[in-house]
Amino acid sequence: MLTKISADKFTLQGVSLGGVYTSIFAPELGTLFDLGIATRSAAAADHIFISHGHADHIGAIVSHLGIRALVGKRKPPTVYLPVEIDKPLREMLKITKELHGYDMDIVTVPMEHGQRAKIRGDLEVLAFKTHHRVPSLGFSLIRTITKLRTEFVGLPGHEIAQRKRAGEDLFRTEERTELSYSTDTLVQVLDNNPQLYKSRVLILECTFLDKKKSLAAARAGCHIHLDELIERAELFENKALVLMHFSQLYKPQEVREVLKSRCPAHLFERIVPFLPKSKHWPG
Repeated sequence: MLTKISADKFTLQGVSLGGVYTSIFAPELGTLFDLGIATRSAAAADHIFISHGHADHIGAIVSHLGIRALVGKRKPPTVYLPVEIDKPLREMLKITKELHGYDMDIVTVPMEHGQRAKIRGDLEVLAFKTHHRVPSLGFSLIRTITKLRTEFVGLPGHEIAQRKRAGEDLFRTEERTELSYSTDTLVQVLDNNPQLYKSRVLILECTFLDKKKSLAAARAGCHIHLDELIERAELFENKALVLMHFSQLYKPQEVREVLKSRCPAHLFERIVPFLPKSKHWPG
């Protein structure tokens, strides 16, 4: 049932089908993006990123919390979400607790465009505005890396240690965007956040692919059409561009065929479609 792919150095597993359910787990990062469906493997995620409040992206949060309890994950997960849906979600879980008879505890981090929050150690999340019919956000996971300053590269280890003890400023820090996630949005999310083109891995919705749905109709529903990515093909520098949230108008194999036939080489060579191996969509 689950889709499992490799995107550069990350494993991504879960399910994504436009309008039905989307939930993508990145085990190396311990992060889960959206919760339209609950899976046992994703119960390990302590950090959950909710893009918006539609059921196909958040509707399985109760089941997810139940699975976590079942497998012994007692610590409440941290949920990063648009500030506008923080209170409604907590109120919903309060009512659900009465129905289920056990705790539905989460720690929420309400976020707005441009806000950052520390996940752990050297890893932070940056929220950015996406463009949907309800309040929505995308998320970039940013790692801070410490490197030896250029002028000290090549020095023997004992000398570096000696200079460090003496208090010299030997190191510099730089930020690297490891992974970004953006779904249910107009393509202007790319125009307004050009740093997404440089994210090591970019998980991006591409709901419609060809004339089965017009560009105007895709935009009316606040979704991205492949035509719009083709127009911007030369801008993508990602190691992996994970396209997902495909419409039920297409079967999985058809998605592969359309991407191969329509995308210019520079774009196609970095695309990793988030698709099941089977001929049919899960469920």
